[in-house]
Amino acid sequence: MSASVSVENRGNAVNRTTPIRIATRGSKLALWQADWLADRLRQLGAPVELLEVTTSGDVQQSGPVVALGLQGVFTKEIQAAVLEDRADVAVHSLKDLPTELIEGLILAAVPQRESSADALVTLDGSQLSDLPAGARVGTGSLRRQSQLKHLRPDLDVVAIRGNVDTRLQKLAEGVVDAIVLACAGLERLGWADRISERLEPPRMLPAPGQGALGIECRKDDAEVSKLLYQLDDTETRQSVTAERALLALLHAGCSAPVGAWGRVEQGRLSLDALVASLDGSDLLRASGSGAPADAEAIGSEVAGQLLAAGAEQIILTARGQ
Repeated sequence: MSASVSVENRGNAVNRTTPIRIATRGSKLALWQADWLADRLRQLGAPVELLEVTTSGDVQQSGPVVALGLQGVFTKEIQAAVLEDRADVAVHSLKDLPTELIEGLILAAVPQRESSADALVTLDGSQLSDLPAGARVGTGSLRRQSQLKHLRPDLDVVAIRGNVDTRLQKLAEGVVDAIVLACAGLERLGWADRISERLEPPRMLPAPGQGALGIECRKDDAEVSKLLYQLDDTETRQSVTAERALLALLHAGCSAPVGAWGRVEQGRLSLDALVASLDGSDLLRASGSGAPADAEAIGSEVAGQLLAAGAEQIILTARGQ
């Protein structure tokens, strides 16, 4: 999703004088995403301005996200800005957006996805298999933690939080020996050369929506929703619809290790998914495929397979229930 990509005009370019106000978090990555969106809207004839919003997840930077005890820790304040007419558009990393949409908002666009893979980052370029037993690997994701422990039970996987640059700094300071981040975030920030190893699926499944953006606007804002629709990528939306349908049926949110990898290949939508225990000792996998138009049904079918195999108990245990 590089800044040089132009927008395909679907016949809805506007001659608008009032700026479209984009609500965004203030991190480097979030601002990159907002600037990317702003550039595309300007190509379509709309003036733009940004509104930086601080979220609960930005304020509370210690411990895993699940410890904050609520959904939407990186999104709800941004959504509120749109609902309160302080902004017209909210832009999110789609993996942060809860599956239950907020009344009054619509997911108007899901642009073309970047890589959905995770990235291992080490100072010396070591790959996962090179790390010595007991090496400290930092991640703020329960999903990454469980899959790392499944692949390498001898590693010491520790919780770290913060923006991408903050986590890279912790690595540089020797707090951890390696970190795992999303490839897409590193690539968008121009730090792809920091990636020591791409943990591509199916070896390691990403979070539902990872690598994609979710762009919301008010449901009754027809002008803005039509404009945003021009940024929507059909295959990306179908893929993430399957992933998010699975996540919704599992009732997992960010509180349990769930991975999902949807993609459209040769006209068919395939979905691989997993649910894992926090220590990686129990890992359930399921998959399904079908017509891309049936994305939601495919996600529900794969979730049903996981539930039938015992996923609910794994999820409850991960929550401490």
